[in-house]
Amino acid sequence: MNERDDTAGADHDIVLRINGVQYPLRVEARKTLVDAIRDDCGQTGTHIGCEHGVCGACTVLMDGEPVRSCLMFAVQAEGSCIRTVEGLANGPHFHPMQQAFMDHHALQCGFCTPGFLMLATGALERNPDISDEELLDVLSSNLCRCTGYQNILAAVRAARSAMAAGTLARPPEGGAPSHGEDVAQRQEGTQ
Repeated sequence: MNERDDTAGADHDIVLRINGVQYPLRVEARKTLVDAIRDDCGQTGTHIGCEHGVCGACTVLMDGEPVRSCLMFAVQAEGSCIRTVEGLANGPHFHPMQQAFMDHHALQCGFCTPGFLMLATGALERNPDISDEELLDVLSSNLCRCTGYQNILAAVRAARSAMAAGTLARPPEGGAPSHGEDVAQRQEGTQ
């Protein structure tokens, strides 16, 4: 009788580091990163679109690189620093990319917006001097059914200038708690 390794279907204990917060999880080997982010960690800003890596709605930054979280298993992300759209704002202040998207009307239904925000932020953080041609190439990997892309491109160009100048965006109306405060409050409520 042949013995086979049945650990592939077993649950795995992992720790995901998302926006600076550690999330100890027990996940099936087949659980995607996007499902772990949304279902197990409560970070629902990352959207699920096609589930085939085509649309880019699920884009997050992993160790600074944009990745399609629907194409990765959660166990593959252990030990990495994951940044989602919830991690862009600095306390009550929008990230320059978020502010630029708002100022330039770069969203309509908003479904693709988190993926574009993360993709563009990652591109500009890696290469602040990215050319317009390179920027178009990067942005073409995500899909938007509503905007026609012109406002998205205008927003990313504006964010590029703001990020290069170190401009801090203004806070959202009424302010907002920082992500860390929100998670700490949620975790206190579960203990």
